[in-house]
Amino acid sequence: MSSVVQVVPGGSVTSPQGFLAGATYAGLKTYREDKLDLGLLYSEHPCTAAGTFTTNKIRSPSVDLSEKHLKRGNARAIVANSGIANACVGEQGMKDAQEAVDLAARYLKLPREEVLFCSTGLIGVELPMALLRASIGRVQLTRDGGNALARAIITTDTRVKEVAVSYQAGGRTATVGGIAKGSGMIHPQMATMLAFLSTDAPVELSFLRQSLQEVVDETFNMITVDGDMSTNDSVILLANGQAGGPLVRQGTAEAEGYLEALRVVCTHLAREIARDGEGASKLIEVTVRGARAEEEARCAARAIAASSLVKTAVHGSDPNWGRLMAALGASSVQVEENKVALYINGVCIVEEGRPIPFYRDAIVATMRGPDVRFQVDLNLGESSATAWGCDLSEGYVTFNSAYTT
Repeated sequence: MSSVVQVVPGGSVTSPQGFLAGATYAGLKTYREDKLDLGLLYSEHPCTAAGTFTTNKIRSPSVDLSEKHLKRGNARAIVANSGIANACVGEQGMKDAQEAVDLAARYLKLPREEVLFCSTGLIGVELPMALLRASIGRVQLTRDGGNALARAIITTDTRVKEVAVSYQAGGRTATVGGIAKGSGMIHPQMATMLAFLSTDAPVELSFLRQSLQEVVDETFNMITVDGDMSTNDSVILLANGQAGGPLVRQGTAEAEGYLEALRVVCTHLAREIARDGEGASKLIEVTVRGARAEEEARCAARAIAASSLVKTAVHGSDPNWGRLMAALGASSVQVEENKVALYINGVCIVEEGRPIPFYRDAIVATMRGPDVRFQVDLNLGESSATAWGCDLSEGYVTFNSAYTT
Protein backbone atom coordinates (compact mmCIF):
# COMPACT_ATOMS: atom_id res chain seq x y z
CA MET A 1 0.00 0.00 0.00
CA SER A 2 1.28 3.48 -0.80
CA SER A 3 2.26 5.66 2.14
CA VAL A 4 -0.20 8.21 0.74
CA VAL A 5 -3.13 5.93 1.63
CA GLN A 6 -3.60 5.10 5.29
CA VAL A 7 -5.96 2.54 6.81
CA VAL A 8 -8.57 4.04 9.15
CA PRO A 9 -8.64 1.95 12.36
CA GLY A 10 -12.05 0.31 12.71
CA GLY A 11 -13.06 1.93 9.43
CA SER A 12 -16.32 1.27 7.63
CA VAL A 13 -18.69 2.78 5.09
CA THR A 14 -19.56 5.59 7.54
CA SER A 15 -15.94 6.69 8.05
CA PRO A 16 -16.14 9.39 5.34
CA GLN A 17 -17.68 12.65 6.57
CA GLY A 18 -21.44 13.03 6.37
CA PHE A 19 -22.43 9.36 6.13
CA LEU A 20 -24.73 7.61 8.59
CA ALA A 21 -25.97 4.02 8.74
CA GLY A 22 -27.95 1.65 10.88
CA ALA A 23 -29.79 -1.67 10.89
CA THR A 24 -32.47 -3.68 12.64
CA TYR A 25 -33.90 -7.18 12.74
CA ALA A 26 -37.11 -7.27 10.69
CA GLY A 27 -37.71 -11.02 10.69
CA LEU A 28 -36.57 -11.89 7.18
CA LYS A 29 -33.94 -14.30 8.54
CA THR A 30 -34.24 -16.92 11.28
CA TYR A 31 -34.08 -15.18 14.62
CA ARG A 32 -30.92 -14.97 16.69
CA GLU A 33 -30.26 -12.40 19.38
CA ASP A 34 -27.57 -10.51 17.49
CA LYS A 35 -29.00 -10.99 13.97
CA LEU A 36 -29.79 -8.03 11.66
CA ASP A 37 -31.44 -8.18 8.25
CA LEU A 38 -32.60 -4.67 7.25
CA GLY A 39 -30.44 -1.57 7.07
CA LEU A 40 -29.92 1.90 5.65
CA LEU A 41 -26.97 3.92 4.41
CA TYR A 42 -27.62 7.68 4.26
CA SER A 43 -25.65 10.77 3.29
CA GLU A 44 -26.53 13.99 5.05
CA HIS A 45 -25.57 15.86 1.89
CA PRO A 46 -26.25 15.43 -1.85
CA CYS A 47 -24.06 12.87 -3.63
CA THR A 48 -22.91 11.95 -7.05
CA ALA A 49 -23.55 8.22 -7.40
CA ALA A 50 -22.53 5.33 -9.63
CA GLY A 51 -23.10 1.59 -9.70
CA THR A 52 -22.25 -1.64 -11.49
CA PHE A 53 -24.64 -4.56 -11.56
CA THR A 54 -24.91 -8.26 -12.34
CA THR A 55 -24.81 -9.29 -15.99
CA ASN A 56 -27.07 -12.26 -15.25
CA LYS A 57 -30.09 -12.18 -17.59
CA ILE A 58 -32.29 -13.19 -14.64
CA ARG A 59 -32.17 -10.18 -12.32
CA SER A 60 -33.89 -9.06 -9.17
CA PRO A 61 -36.24 -6.08 -9.58
CA SER A 62 -34.24 -4.52 -6.74
CA VAL A 63 -31.30 -4.36 -9.17
CA ASP A 64 -33.44 -2.98 -11.98
CA LEU A 65 -34.88 -0.22 -9.80
CA SER A 66 -31.49 0.85 -8.42
CA GLU A 67 -29.99 0.94 -11.89
CA LYS A 68 -32.90 3.08 -13.09
CA HIS A 69 -32.47 5.58 -10.25
CA LEU A 70 -28.70 5.78 -10.79
CA LYS A 71 -29.13 6.96 -14.37
CA ARG A 72 -29.73 10.41 -12.89
CA GLY A 73 -26.24 10.30 -11.38
CA ASN A 74 -27.22 11.20 -7.84
CA ALA A 75 -28.52 9.29 -4.82
CA ARG A 76 -28.30 9.78 -1.07
CA ALA A 77 -29.46 6.53 0.46
CA ILE A 78 -29.48 2.75 0.11
CA VAL A 79 -32.03 0.49 1.78
CA ALA A 80 -30.87 -3.13 1.92
CA ASN A 81 -32.28 -6.41 3.14
CA SER A 82 -30.84 -9.90 3.50
CA GLY A 83 -32.51 -13.27 3.73
CA ILE A 84 -34.73 -12.83 0.66
CA ALA A 85 -33.43 -11.95 -2.81
CA ASN A 86 -36.66 -10.52 -4.25
CA ALA A 87 -35.90 -12.44 -7.45
CA CYS A 88 -38.03 -14.69 -9.66
CA VAL A 89 -41.33 -13.64 -8.05
CA GLY A 90 -42.98 -12.04 -11.07
CA GLU A 91 -44.46 -8.53 -11.16
CA GLN A 92 -44.78 -8.48 -7.38
CA GLY A 93 -41.00 -8.13 -7.12
CA MET A 94 -41.00 -4.68 -8.72
CA LYS A 95 -44.03 -3.56 -6.72
CA ASP A 96 -42.28 -4.57 -3.50
CA ALA A 97 -39.02 -2.93 -4.53
CA GLN A 98 -40.85 0.33 -5.26
CA GLU A 99 -42.64 0.18 -1.91
CA ALA A 100 -39.38 -0.49 -0.05
CA VAL A 101 -37.87 2.60 -1.69
CA ASP A 102 -40.97 4.65 -0.84
CA LEU A 103 -40.83 3.54 2.80
CA ALA A 104 -37.17 4.53 3.10
CA ALA A 105 -37.70 7.81 1.22
CA ARG A 106 -40.49 8.87 3.58
CA TYR A 107 -38.45 7.91 6.65
CA LEU A 108 -35.39 9.84 5.41
CA LYS A 109 -37.45 12.71 3.90
CA LEU A 110 -35.87 12.26 0.48
CA PRO A 111 -37.23 12.10 -3.06
CA ARG A 112 -37.78 8.44 -3.92
CA GLU A 113 -35.42 8.77 -6.90
CA GLU A 114 -32.53 9.38 -4.48
CA VAL A 115 -33.03 6.03 -2.73
CA LEU A 116 -31.57 2.74 -4.01
CA PHE A 117 -32.64 -0.77 -3.00
CA CYS A 118 -30.49 -3.89 -2.67
CA SER A 119 -31.66 -7.38 -1.69
CA THR A 120 -29.82 -10.63 -1.09
CA GLY A 121 -30.86 -14.08 0.03
CA LEU A 122 -33.13 -16.87 -1.14
CA ILE A 123 -34.43 -16.72 -4.72
CA GLY A 124 -38.11 -17.32 -5.46
CA VAL A 125 -39.57 -15.91 -2.24
CA GLU A 126 -41.62 -12.71 -2.03
CA LEU A 127 -40.57 -9.99 0.37
CA PRO A 128 -42.75 -9.91 3.51
CA MET A 129 -43.65 -6.26 3.10
CA ALA A 130 -45.61 -6.11 6.36
CA LEU A 131 -42.34 -6.76 8.18
CA LEU A 132 -40.51 -4.08 6.21
CA ARG A 133 -43.30 -1.55 6.84
CA ALA A 134 -43.06 -2.20 10.57
CA SER A 135 -39.27 -2.14 10.69
CA ILE A 136 -37.89 0.69 8.54
CA GLY A 137 -38.72 3.26 11.22
CA ARG A 138 -36.74 1.29 13.81
CA VAL A 139 -33.45 1.79 12.00
CA GLN A 140 -31.37 4.26 14.01
CA LEU A 141 -28.83 6.10 11.86
CA THR A 142 -25.48 6.85 13.51
CA ARG A 143 -21.94 7.79 12.57
CA ASP A 144 -20.70 4.38 13.72
CA GLY A 145 -23.57 2.42 12.17
CA GLY A 146 -21.49 1.05 9.29
CA ASN A 147 -20.71 -2.14 11.18
CA ALA A 148 -24.40 -2.78 11.88
CA LEU A 149 -25.22 -2.34 8.20
CA ALA A 150 -22.35 -4.66 7.27
CA ARG A 151 -23.82 -7.29 9.58
CA ALA A 152 -27.32 -6.75 8.21
CA ILE A 153 -26.40 -7.61 4.61
CA ILE A 154 -24.55 -10.89 5.23
CA THR A 155 -26.14 -14.26 4.46
CA THR A 156 -23.84 -17.30 4.52
CA ASP A 157 -20.81 -15.10 5.30
CA THR A 158 -18.83 -16.14 8.36
CA ARG A 159 -17.39 -12.67 8.94
CA VAL A 160 -18.24 -9.01 8.40
CA LYS A 161 -16.34 -7.27 5.59
CA GLU A 162 -15.61 -3.56 6.06
CA VAL A 163 -12.69 -1.15 5.62
CA ALA A 164 -11.84 2.52 5.19
CA VAL A 165 -8.73 4.42 4.12
CA SER A 166 -7.79 8.09 4.04
CA TYR A 167 -5.42 10.09 1.86
CA GLN A 168 -4.12 13.63 1.50
CA ALA A 169 -5.03 15.64 -1.60
CA GLY A 170 -5.30 19.34 -2.32
CA GLY A 171 -4.45 20.28 1.25
CA ARG A 172 -7.23 18.23 2.81
CA THR A 173 -7.88 14.69 4.02
CA ALA A 174 -10.39 12.59 2.10
CA THR A 175 -11.69 9.15 3.01
CA VAL A 176 -13.04 6.16 1.11
CA GLY A 177 -14.94 3.47 3.01
CA GLY A 178 -16.83 0.34 2.14
CA ILE A 179 -18.66 -2.77 3.24
CA ALA A 180 -19.43 -5.94 1.31
CA LYS A 181 -21.12 -9.30 1.60
CA GLY A 182 -20.46 -12.45 -0.35
CA SER A 183 -19.53 -16.04 0.29
CA GLY A 184 -21.20 -18.19 -2.35
CA MET A 185 -22.60 -17.73 -5.86
CA ILE A 186 -19.50 -15.70 -6.72
CA HIS A 187 -17.88 -15.69 -10.16
CA PRO A 188 -16.22 -13.11 -12.44
CA GLN A 189 -17.73 -11.13 -15.32
CA MET A 190 -20.28 -9.25 -13.23
CA ALA A 191 -20.44 -6.68 -10.47
CA THR A 192 -20.20 -9.50 -7.90
CA MET A 193 -22.05 -9.67 -4.53
CA LEU A 194 -23.22 -6.55 -2.67
CA ALA A 195 -20.77 -3.75 -1.93
CA PHE A 196 -21.56 -0.26 -0.70
CA LEU A 197 -18.77 2.30 -1.08
CA SER A 198 -18.64 5.90 0.12
CA THR A 199 -16.28 8.84 -0.11
CA ASP A 200 -16.27 12.44 1.07
CA ALA A 201 -14.11 13.46 -1.90
CA PRO A 202 -15.89 15.75 -4.39
CA VAL A 203 -15.84 13.50 -7.46
CA GLU A 204 -17.19 14.60 -10.84
CA LEU A 205 -19.93 12.24 -12.06
CA SER A 206 -18.38 10.98 -15.29
CA PHE A 207 -15.11 10.25 -13.51
CA LEU A 208 -16.97 8.59 -10.63
CA ARG A 209 -18.60 6.22 -13.10
CA GLN A 210 -15.38 5.59 -15.00
CA SER A 211 -13.29 5.00 -11.88
CA LEU A 212 -15.83 2.62 -10.34
CA GLN A 213 -16.02 0.48 -13.47
CA GLU A 214 -12.23 0.46 -13.78
CA VAL A 215 -11.65 -0.60 -10.19
CA VAL A 216 -14.50 -3.15 -10.19
CA ASP A 217 -12.94 -4.77 -13.26
CA GLU A 218 -9.60 -5.03 -11.43
CA THR A 219 -10.99 -6.31 -8.13
CA PHE A 220 -14.55 -7.58 -7.71
CA ASN A 221 -14.62 -8.94 -11.25
CA MET A 222 -11.48 -10.93 -10.51
CA ILE A 223 -12.84 -13.15 -7.75
CA THR A 224 -14.43 -16.57 -7.97
CA VAL A 225 -15.76 -18.96 -5.35
CA ASP A 226 -17.92 -21.49 -7.15
CA GLY A 227 -18.47 -20.48 -10.78
CA ASP A 228 -22.06 -19.32 -10.23
CA MET A 229 -23.36 -15.82 -10.94
CA SER A 230 -25.96 -14.19 -8.70
CA THR A 231 -29.20 -12.48 -9.75
CA ASN A 232 -28.65 -9.58 -7.32
CA ASP A 233 -25.02 -8.46 -7.49
CA SER A 234 -24.56 -4.71 -7.05
CA VAL A 235 -21.67 -2.36 -6.28
CA ILE A 236 -22.72 1.21 -5.45
CA LEU A 237 -20.48 4.24 -4.80
CA LEU A 238 -21.70 7.50 -3.23
CA ALA A 239 -19.55 10.67 -3.13
CA ASN A 240 -20.80 13.65 -1.08
CA GLY A 241 -17.84 16.05 -1.39
CA GLN A 242 -17.72 16.95 2.32
CA ALA A 243 -13.92 16.75 2.46
CA GLY A 244 -13.86 19.87 0.28
CA GLY A 245 -11.13 20.85 -2.12
CA PRO A 246 -11.02 20.88 -5.93
CA LEU A 247 -13.38 18.69 -7.93
CA VAL A 248 -11.79 15.32 -8.65
CA ARG A 249 -11.72 14.84 -12.41
CA GLN A 250 -9.87 12.64 -14.87
CA GLY A 251 -6.28 13.82 -15.19
CA THR A 252 -6.25 16.12 -12.14
CA ALA A 253 -3.72 15.92 -9.32
CA GLU A 254 -6.52 14.85 -6.95
CA ALA A 255 -7.51 11.88 -9.12
CA GLU A 256 -4.45 9.77 -8.31
CA GLY A 257 -5.01 9.63 -4.53
CA TYR A 258 -8.74 9.03 -4.90
CA LEU A 259 -8.19 6.20 -7.39
CA GLU A 260 -5.57 4.52 -5.23
CA ALA A 261 -7.81 4.76 -2.15
CA LEU A 262 -10.77 3.29 -4.04
CA ARG A 263 -8.57 0.49 -5.37
CA VAL A 264 -7.22 -0.34 -1.89
CA VAL A 265 -10.74 -0.52 -0.43
CA CYS A 266 -12.12 -2.68 -3.23
CA THR A 267 -9.10 -4.99 -3.28
CA HIS A 268 -9.43 -5.60 0.45
CA LEU A 269 -13.16 -6.35 0.19
CA ALA A 270 -12.68 -8.58 -2.87
CA ARG A 271 -9.97 -10.62 -1.12
CA GLU A 272 -12.14 -10.99 1.98
CA ILE A 273 -15.05 -12.30 -0.09
CA ALA A 274 -12.80 -14.90 -1.74
CA ARG A 275 -11.25 -15.83 1.60
CA ASP A 276 -14.74 -16.29 3.09
CA GLY A 277 -16.01 -18.58 0.32
CA GLU A 278 -18.50 -21.17 1.50
CA GLY A 279 -16.58 -24.04 3.09
CA ALA A 280 -13.24 -22.42 2.28
CA SER A 281 -10.11 -22.73 4.40
CA LYS A 282 -7.60 -21.01 2.09
CA LEU A 283 -7.36 -17.93 -0.09
CA ILE A 284 -5.95 -18.50 -3.59
CA GLU A 285 -4.18 -15.62 -5.32
CA VAL A 286 -3.24 -16.04 -8.98
CA THR A 287 -1.03 -13.45 -10.68
CA VAL A 288 -0.39 -13.72 -14.41
CA ARG A 289 2.44 -11.62 -15.83
CA GLY A 290 3.88 -11.11 -19.28
CA ALA A 291 0.60 -11.37 -21.21
CA ARG A 292 0.11 -9.65 -24.55
CA ALA A 293 -2.82 -7.57 -23.23
CA GLU A 294 -4.41 -6.84 -19.88
CA GLU A 295 -7.63 -8.67 -20.73
CA GLU A 296 -5.63 -11.78 -21.65
CA ALA A 297 -3.86 -11.61 -18.28
CA ARG A 298 -7.21 -11.29 -16.52
CA CYS A 299 -8.71 -14.16 -18.47
CA ALA A 300 -5.79 -16.47 -17.66
CA ALA A 301 -5.77 -15.57 -13.96
CA ARG A 302 -9.52 -16.10 -13.65
CA ALA A 303 -9.33 -19.44 -15.47
CA ILE A 304 -6.76 -20.78 -13.02
CA ALA A 305 -8.52 -19.40 -9.92
CA ALA A 306 -11.84 -20.90 -11.08
CA SER A 307 -10.52 -24.38 -11.89
CA SER A 308 -12.15 -26.99 -9.66
CA LEU A 309 -9.07 -29.19 -9.96
CA VAL A 310 -6.78 -26.35 -8.89
CA LYS A 311 -9.11 -25.51 -6.00
CA THR A 312 -9.22 -29.10 -4.75
CA ALA A 313 -5.44 -29.42 -5.06
CA VAL A 314 -5.06 -26.32 -2.89
CA HIS A 315 -7.47 -27.81 -0.35
CA GLY A 316 -5.22 -30.85 -0.08
CA SER A 317 -1.97 -28.80 -0.13
CA ASP A 318 -1.00 -30.70 -3.28
CA PRO A 319 1.52 -28.91 -5.55
CA ASN A 320 0.00 -30.49 -8.65
CA TRP A 321 1.21 -27.78 -11.00
CA GLY A 322 0.01 -29.67 -14.08
CA ARG A 323 -3.53 -28.57 -13.17
CA LEU A 324 -2.49 -24.93 -13.41
CA MET A 325 -0.91 -25.52 -16.81
CA ALA A 326 -4.03 -27.32 -18.04
CA ALA A 327 -6.32 -24.50 -16.85
CA LEU A 328 -4.05 -21.94 -18.48
CA GLY A 329 -4.02 -23.80 -21.78
CA ALA A 330 -7.79 -24.21 -21.75
CA SER A 331 -8.30 -20.45 -21.47
CA SER A 332 -8.64 -18.29 -24.56
CA VAL A 333 -5.32 -16.51 -24.12
CA GLN A 334 -2.21 -16.85 -26.24
CA VAL A 335 0.26 -19.26 -24.60
CA GLU A 336 3.63 -20.57 -25.77
CA GLU A 337 4.44 -23.53 -23.56
CA ASN A 338 8.23 -23.22 -23.90
CA LYS A 339 8.09 -19.66 -22.44
CA VAL A 340 5.93 -20.33 -19.37
CA ALA A 341 7.33 -20.04 -15.85
CA LEU A 342 5.30 -21.01 -12.80
CA TYR A 343 5.74 -20.26 -9.09
CA ILE A 344 4.01 -21.55 -5.95
CA ASN A 345 4.34 -19.24 -2.95
CA GLY A 346 7.33 -17.58 -4.58
CA VAL A 347 9.19 -20.80 -5.44
CA CYS A 348 9.81 -21.43 -9.13
CA ILE A 349 8.83 -24.97 -10.12
CA VAL A 350 8.46 -24.59 -13.91
CA GLU A 351 10.78 -22.69 -16.22
CA GLU A 352 10.55 -22.47 -20.02
CA GLY A 353 7.62 -24.86 -19.86
CA ARG A 354 9.58 -27.62 -18.10
CA PRO A 355 9.69 -28.66 -14.42
CA ILE A 356 12.79 -27.80 -12.46
CA PRO A 357 13.95 -29.57 -9.28
CA PHE A 358 12.20 -28.42 -6.12
CA TYR A 359 11.82 -29.78 -2.61
CA ARG A 360 8.24 -31.08 -2.69
CA ASP A 361 7.77 -31.34 1.07
CA ALA A 362 8.74 -27.68 1.48
CA ILE A 363 6.11 -26.59 -1.09
CA VAL A 364 3.49 -28.78 0.59
CA ALA A 365 4.31 -27.13 3.92
CA THR A 366 3.86 -23.62 2.50
CA MET A 367 0.53 -24.63 0.93
CA ARG A 368 -0.82 -25.65 4.33
CA GLY A 369 -1.02 -21.99 5.30
CA PRO A 370 -4.13 -19.78 4.90
CA ASP A 371 -2.85 -18.14 1.68
CA VAL A 372 -1.63 -19.90 -1.46
CA ARG A 373 -0.06 -17.73 -4.16
CA PHE A 374 0.45 -18.82 -7.77
CA GLN A 375 2.42 -16.76 -10.25
CA VAL A 376 2.46 -17.54 -13.97
CA ASP A 377 4.84 -15.74 -16.31
CA LEU A 378 3.78 -16.02 -19.96
CA ASN A 379 6.78 -13.99 -21.22
CA LEU A 380 4.86 -12.73 -24.24
CA GLY A 381 4.21 -9.10 -23.34
CA GLU A 382 4.00 -6.49 -20.59
CA SER A 383 0.48 -6.94 -19.14
CA SER A 384 -0.42 -8.48 -15.79
CA ALA A 385 -3.46 -9.16 -13.62
CA THR A 386 -4.40 -10.85 -10.34
CA ALA A 387 -7.42 -13.01 -9.52
CA TRP A 388 -8.58 -14.39 -6.19
CA GLY A 389 -10.41 -17.58 -5.30
CA CYS A 390 -10.56 -20.18 -2.56
CA ASP A 391 -10.15 -23.90 -2.10
CA LEU A 392 -13.04 -26.28 -2.75
CA SER A 393 -13.84 -28.41 0.27
CA GLU A 394 -16.27 -31.04 1.46
CA GLY A 395 -17.86 -28.27 3.51
CA TYR A 396 -18.98 -26.43 0.36
CA VAL A 397 -20.76 -29.50 -0.98
CA THR A 398 -22.38 -30.32 2.36
CA PHE A 399 -23.60 -26.76 2.90
CA ASN A 400 -25.06 -26.27 -0.58
CA SER A 401 -26.66 -29.73 -0.76
CA ALA A 402 -29.17 -28.64 1.89
CA TYR A 403 -29.40 -24.87 1.38
CA THR A 404 -33.21 -24.71 1.53
CA THR A 405 -33.90 -27.88 3.52
